[in-house]
Amino acid sequence: MFARGSWSEVSRVSSILRKETVGGALLLVATVVALVWANSPWSDAYTSLGETTVGSDALGLHLDLSLATWAADGLLAIFFFVVGLELKREFVAGDLRNPARAALPIAAAIGGMVVPAAIFVAITLSAGDGAVEGWAIPTATDIAFAVAVLAVISTHLPSALRTFLLTLAVVDDLLAITVIAVFYTEDVNVGALALAVLPLALFAVCVQRRIRSWWVLLPLAALTWAFVHESGIHATVAGVLLGFTVPVIRSKAAGGPDAGPGLAEHFEHRIRPISAGFAVPVFAFFAAGVAIGGLSGFTDALRDPIALGIIAGLVLGKPLGIFGTTRLLSAFTRASLDTAIRWIDVLGIAMLAGIGFTVSLLIGDLAYGIGSERDEHVKIGVLTGSLLAAVLAAVLLRIRNRHYRAVCAEESVDDNHDGIPDVYQTPQSR
Repeated sequence: MFARGSWSEVSRVSSILRKETVGGALLLVATVVALVWANSPWSDAYTSLGETTVGSDALGLHLDLSLATWAADGLLAIFFFVVGLELKREFVAGDLRNPARAALPIAAAIGGMVVPAAIFVAITLSAGDGAVEGWAIPTATDIAFAVAVLAVISTHLPSALRTFLLTLAVVDDLLAITVIAVFYTEDVNVGALALAVLPLALFAVCVQRRIRSWWVLLPLAALTWAFVHESGIHATVAGVLLGFTVPVIRSKAAGGPDAGPGLAEHFEHRIRPISAGFAVPVFAFFAAGVAIGGLSGFTDALRDPIALGIIAGLVLGKPLGIFGTTRLLSAFTRASLDTAIRWIDVLGIAMLAGIGFTVSLLIGDLAYGIGSERDEHVKIGVLTGSLLAAVLAAVLLRIRNRHYRAVCAEESVDDNHDGIPDVYQTPQSR
C-alpha cells in the first residue's frame, strides 16, 4: 500500500499540486477579504454586490441570476470540468487504471464520506425541521486549501502520499457531484434535460475528432450548461459530463499514445489555471462572507447542531472514515505499507482531507438556501472545522517532516543525469 508510482504519474501530480498551491493561496485571500468585508461597516455593500442580478431571461432559460449564483452555478462548472478531465485521465491512462491501485483511494473516499455524514446526522437528528438535509456538507475535501497548508508548513510529502491525496480529492469531488445531482435535485425538467443531450453529444463528437477551436466548443459547452441549469439539476453537473467526453489517449489517426498527450491533458493545462486562479476564488469570495457578529455571534452559531455536526464531521469524521477504511483494507487484503510510509503519515493525510470548503459551502447553499440563518451557521461551521483540521494535520505532518525530507532526497537522486530519478527506474517502480 502507498507504493511509489511511475515517474510520469509522479511528475504530473507534482505539476498539478504546484498549480493548486497558487490557487489555494488565492482562495485563502478571497476568503479573508470576504470575511473582513462582511464584518465591516460596509457589509451592506458586500451583500448588495452578491445580490446584483446579471443576465437575461429572454430565451426562457432563467439566466437572470445574481452574481453569487453565477459564481456557484457557472464558475464552479469550470472547476468540475477539470475534475471530470482529471478523473477520466486517472482511470484511463494514470496509475489508477490498475484496479489494485484504484481500490485504495476509492475505498478511502467512500469511507471519508460515509462516516462524516453519519456523525452529522447523529448530531442533527434531534434538531428537526430539516436539519439533517445538510448531511453531505462535511463529506468534501478541498484540494486547493489542503496543498496550500502543505506549502505553508513546508513539508516534503512523499510522492505516494501526494498522489493519494490528489486522487482521494478527485474521487471525493465525483462522489460530491453525484450526491448533488441525486439528493439535492427537487424537480427535473425532462424536456430541458433532453435538450442538453444535443449540444453535449456535438461537443463529444468535436473533441473526439480533436477539434480545439474555442469558437466551436465554447458555445456547445455553454448550451449544455444552460439546459442542465434549466432542467433543475445543479448546473455544475454539466461540467463533469463535458469533461468525461474528452479523449485521454490519442487515436491512431492522431499518432497514437506515443505522439504526445491527449486532448484531456491539453484542456487540463489550459483550464486548470482558470479554475484554480479565478473560478474557485471568486466563488469563495461570494460564498465565504458571513457576518459572525463578534464572539457572541460565534458562540451562538456553535450552539447550532448543524454547525457542530459540520465541525465534528470534518475534524473527526473525515480522519476516522479515511484512516479506518485504509486500515480495514490493509487487514482484509493483508497488504503492508511501503517502507517509506508509516500509519501516522496516513493519519496526517486523513486529517488534511478534513479541510472542506468549496464543495461544502456549495452543498450548504443547496441544503438550506442562500442567505438563510442556517446557511450562515453552515459557513461558520465549515470555516471553523476546516481551520481545526488544517491545524491538527499541520502539527502531525510537521512532526514527520524530517523523515519526509529524507524520502524526498532519495526520490530526487539522478546519478545517470537522464532527467528521471533513479528510484523510478528500478523494477519495482515500473
